[in-house]
Amino acid sequence: MADLKESLSGLSDDEAKEFHSVFISSFIGFTAVAVVAHILAWIWRPWF
Repeated sequence: MADLKESLSGLSDDEAKEFHSVFISSFIGFTAVAVVAHILAWIWRPWF
C-alpha cells in the first residue's frame, strides 16, 4: 500500500529541502542579475 506521507512530487523530505535551497539560491541570483541589468540600462538610456 502507498505511503500516506509521500509527497505529490515523490521527493523525500530531505530531497525537497535540498531542491528548495537550490531553487531559492537560483532565484536570488537571477534577481540580482536582473537588478544589475536594469541599473546598467538606466545609466545607458534612462526611461521616464
